Amino acid sequence: MSFVNEMLTGALGPFGPVIAVGTLGVLLVLITVALMMNQREDPLDKLKRAQRAPKNTQAQQRLRSGSRNDKLDKYANFLEPQDEKQFSEMRRKLMQAGYRDRDAVRYFHFAQFALGIGFLAIGVVYYVLFKSGGETSATQILMYILGPGGVGYMLPKYWVTKRQQTRQEEITDGFPDSLDMMLVCIEAGQSLDQSIIRVSNEIRPSFPALADEYLIVSQQIKAGRDKASVLNEMADRCGVQDISSFVTVLVQSQTFGTSIADALRVYASEMRDKRVMRAEEKANKLPTKMTLATMMLTVPPLLIILVGPSVLGIMELTAMGG
Repeated sequence: MSFVNEMLTGALGPFGPVIAVGTLGVLLVLITVALMMNQREDPLDKLKRAQRAPKNTQAQQRLRSGSRNDKLDKYANFLEPQDEKQFSEMRRKLMQAGYRDRDAVRYFHFAQFALGIGFLAIGVVYYVLFKSGGETSATQILMYILGPGGVGYMLPKYWVTKRQQTRQEEITDGFPDSLDMMLVCIEAGQSLDQSIIRVSNEIRPSFPALADEYLIVSQQIKAGRDKASVLNEMADRCGVQDISSFVTVLVQSQTFGTSIADALRVYASEMRDKRVMRAEEKANKLPTKMTLATMMLTVPPLLIILVGPSVLGIMELTAMGG
């Protein structure tokens, strides 16, 4: 053991044994995960599930799932949360970010796992090649090795959050215009379903995310689903307060039998006023945001111009007196 310790210390520095143990631990974790993922399903469980399921269940699931990747089912215990509430929240967030695939949650957690392990390996290689020869503390070793792993693990979450915010901003910006076009279509004699399809085609070049949501609503209504549930799902997918209020207006109008055109006219006017208020709010915030930049770019040159000659004069007088 002393020979191995001296060899690791001479090759990797004073923390060579720690690095070797950590690398061995990562390898053991990867091997264990690979073995657990490759476990075959119990034939008895498969038989019980086949007996409980109807004959046409597999065909129906295949038609409904579309591009679902059935090969990921055996990795479900590692690639998706086991808590139903956490799973539904993660799925809702991915849908609001634009990832509507059935396996989106599994892909997200696989990306976190793969990037975390990959960046951790990169950190180990970087430390061994460039930092192991010098004197480094335990904290620096942890930063060099575990820091990249943490960054890789958090990178997919940061990407999804930014994608969600960008998509919600696009939906918010395009929603008032879509309401105006929908109101024009309804007043021209088209039904709500036809107007949604027309608006989806018209706004696609400018606001593709909102156009996709309208298209999904129109297709689900064509399939025979209840209009109220379809609209509520749209509000859940968007995650925007304006869409939720719009859905509430349409559902109440349908429930009480009032005119959809009148409800849209009032709500579209409110959305236009709200958009103007958001623009005014951004304009009022602009001077405050520019204050710091103005001070950083204006004050130093001004001080150099005003104080510089005096400083030079004092330096010259000091040199002459010396």
